[in-house]
Amino acid sequence: MQELIIDVALPAERYLAWYRGSAQRVLMHSRDGRRVSLPAHHLRPFLSHDGVYGSFVMRFTDDGKLLSLERLDG
Repeated sequence: MQELIIDVALPAERYLAWYRGSAQRVLMHSRDGRRVSLPAHHLRPFLSHDGVYGSFVMRFTDDGKLLSLERLDG
């Protein structure tokens, strides 16, 4: 199992692209500089009126399958 720390700052207007069907994935960078492409629906539990903000730990298998995504900060 591998894990990455990701800091997300995604305004609600940008996330709405997923609801409209014009975006399927969110492209982010981990703290160690790796590019991460995550299906947008995985961020939905963390969505507020302002968007998605915070630090997250993403755990995944060696072949890239997402195991968990958890918020690190309040």
